[in-house]
Amino acid sequence: MSLENTNGSLETSFQNTIATVQFGHPASNSFPRELLNRLTAEINSLSRNEDVSVIILKSEGERTFCSGASFDELLKVENEEQGVEFFSGFAHLLNAMRNCNKIIIGRVQGKAVGGGVGIISACDYVFATSQSDIKLSELAIGIGPFVIEPAVSRKIGKTAMTEMTLAAHEWKSADWAFEKGLFSVLCEAENLDTKVESFAQKLSSYNPEALYEMKKIIWEGTEIWESLLFERAAITGKLVLSDFTKNALLQFKK
Repeated sequence: MSLENTNGSLETSFQNTIATVQFGHPASNSFPRELLNRLTAEINSLSRNEDVSVIILKSEGERTFCSGASFDELLKVENEEQGVEFFSGFAHLLNAMRNCNKIIIGRVQGKAVGGGVGIISACDYVFATSQSDIKLSELAIGIGPFVIEPAVSRKIGKTAMTEMTLAAHEWKSADWAFEKGLFSVLCEAENLDTKVESFAQKLSSYNPEALYEMKKIIWEGTEIWESLLFERAAITGKLVLSDFTKNALLQFKK
């Protein structure tokens, strides 16, 4: 199944009980709201699919996993309602990933920024390469990683999340991300697909009911996210209207 338009691409392929979902966008695999909606809907659909036991989440290309929110779309936000609606897209996606009945394996082949780090954090098990540096750059554009913070802090801890957030212009290496627990396995790029596929096949051979029960245990204590993430979206939706943010986004696009 493939969906593609000017807002990016989304394709799902199946091999036995393994579903591989690949997203992409010409602007460094960034996410306009429409693509966020489509990925969320796909995760929800696969969660209900009894023929699927494991999901692999990946992106197009080699150098960038995901650069977060679409700057083009952020510049078009004209009022607080539009801002809240846009950032609620990430809230819906993260909630869909944590509520999904299937184990989600992240395949991270390159750099991730902002919302991309949040998506990685919402995966249950992550394979990455030595080129998979990460950054939370939100403060540099006048907002903050408010929506994704619970997911990032859950994976790497509040102290490491704070370090990343305040050093908004600084890339953290893939080794740092692995040491902090964001990545489960770090490998060379040429071995990435082999390792991901081998692990997915092993998982898919396990009792689906046991995987489902394990998924619930993995995400215990996150029920508050149903409201928290949208409260955080409201904070970001207001800040994105500031002159500071508008000017910063224009500078980033130059």
